Amino acid sequence: MAIYHMEAKVVSRGSGRSAVAASAYMSCSRMYNDYDGIQHDYTRKHGLIYQEVMLPPMAPPDWKDREQLWNAVEAAEKTKDSRLAREFVVALPIELDTDSNISLIRDFIQKNFVDLGMCADFAIHDTDGHNPHAHILLTVRPLNENGTWQYKTEKEYLCIKDGKEKGFTAAEFKEAQKEGWEKQYRYQAVKKKIYLTPSAALEKGYERVDKHPKSTRYGRQNPISERWNSEEQICLWREKWAEAVNKMLAQNQIHASIDHRSFANQGITEQPTIHEGYIAQNMEKKGMISDRCEINRQIRADNKMLRELKAQVAKLAQAVERSIPVIAETMEAIRNHMIFTQYHLLHNEMQKEVIHDWIQHFHPILNKYNTVKKKLKAKIAEKKELNLQKDKTRILNPIQHIKLNQQLTTVTEEIEELKSRKEHLIFQAECSTDKDMTNLSKKYDQMNKNLDVLDSQDVTLKAQLKKDAAAFREESFRPEPEQYLELLDTRIQIRPDFQDKLITQLKATFGKYYDYHRRDIAAEEVDYLNVEDPDVFSHRIWELEYHRKQEMRRSRPGRSKKKSHDMEL
Repeated sequence: MAIYHMEAKVVSRGSGRSAVAASAYMSCSRMYNDYDGIQHDYTRKHGLIYQEVMLPPMAPPDWKDREQLWNAVEAAEKTKDSRLAREFVVALPIELDTDSNISLIRDFIQKNFVDLGMCADFAIHDTDGHNPHAHILLTVRPLNENGTWQYKTEKEYLCIKDGKEKGFTAAEFKEAQKEGWEKQYRYQAVKKKIYLTPSAALEKGYERVDKHPKSTRYGRQNPISERWNSEEQICLWREKWAEAVNKMLAQNQIHASIDHRSFANQGITEQPTIHEGYIAQNMEKKGMISDRCEINRQIRADNKMLRELKAQVAKLAQAVERSIPVIAETMEAIRNHMIFTQYHLLHNEMQKEVIHDWIQHFHPILNKYNTVKKKLKAKIAEKKELNLQKDKTRILNPIQHIKLNQQLTTVTEEIEELKSRKEHLIFQAECSTDKDMTNLSKKYDQMNKNLDVLDSQDVTLKAQLKKDAAAFREESFRPEPEQYLELLDTRIQIRPDFQDKLITQLKATFGKYYDYHRRDIAAEEVDYLNVEDPDVFSHRIWELEYHRKQEMRRSRPGRSKKKSHDMEL
């Protein structure tokens, strides 16, 4: 079924990644990084379905070659912790064929990224045939109309005028200086260093100790970059992806849809996990046991009813005479308990079916998650070991350094891939964090325990049902054959009261999960077990009603005579 998954990440040198390596990894190609001199070869990697580079009109045509594109990006960034690219990982609808998914992702990238001025490099992967997804690598630095890079941030000087401080870029300061704004520099004031304007420092005779003027810490961000990096833009892209997928599914006449909103924003009350609240709510709606307390509550209610029945039977056993009314009440009481027990069995059967469906859904997800988690842990340990080796390797051994750098890059990309797969599995499980997955795993174990409890409970209930059936047969043989009709009529008279009592007990035990259809099915199965034909009861009810009406007509002779006299006149 179509699911929503859109993961946004940043490729930065600060995290040990490079744009060239990320592109080579997702496109399963061989690329050389001019920045660090490392060759990245992922041609043996499997699962690539489609790859393409998409460019805005102002970008140089040579950048259609992804190696040239991402080396141009690497060359434009100078710092050791530069942000190089933005990466999206999106789940593609499994209901769509490959051509439809390619059309879907190309149209989405064109409208939402390339039309904004970004260069986009994307690839579609599907390693196991059941998890089609796309990796989208985007440039983060805007382009000028001539194809050169714009600035991401510009230095912003904090200037003073009449005691007020305001920021200006270098171009803005030329005009601001004419209005009396001055830059601030650090001056030595006795035992401490302070920021002052040159004119103020001159009056006090302070000496400048730093040639760099006071400025904001991160500078002023390019408005285009600022918009691309904003939380509002990310949310908009998430919404647009959901719209694009739903539109494509509708065009292909597929009755499915996805929603980019969180479960809370969709109006689904979180309990609050995964979702534990969401899953528990779904379980409750389907009538599944949510925890062991409800099972114990049902057992206590059942045992209470059984004790009441035993007390009633013991009381009746003390009677000197076994009259027809007493036998009728005993049989109806036993029948009521049998229907309650059979209803409980049917309820448990439904509970187990829902639990089996729940387990069947989450079992493969949890297995894959645990496998990916182990691989990720191993890769992280491998990366730490490679870093240790690199630190121990002498700088005079450049070949070994390059080899270790290549290995580190590969391991880093594999870690990112495993992280993406893990996030995808977390989303498939309707979770948000690793902690939620741990809770889901505990819930999975609890569901298996619930199945064991229900199986054990069924054994007890079936044994009780068999015992009640024997007691019912014993009671049915007590009257003489000629008393059969009298017993039947008595049971017909008292059955409505017993039925009302049964409904009250079922509602008190099962609450909102009470189902009158299930009660009727339980009654039919009990009558079959007791070898009683319901049609005999319904036919006898009709006969009694007919005789009652006949008796009423016969009991009013005066009215009949008057009617005959009127007809003669």
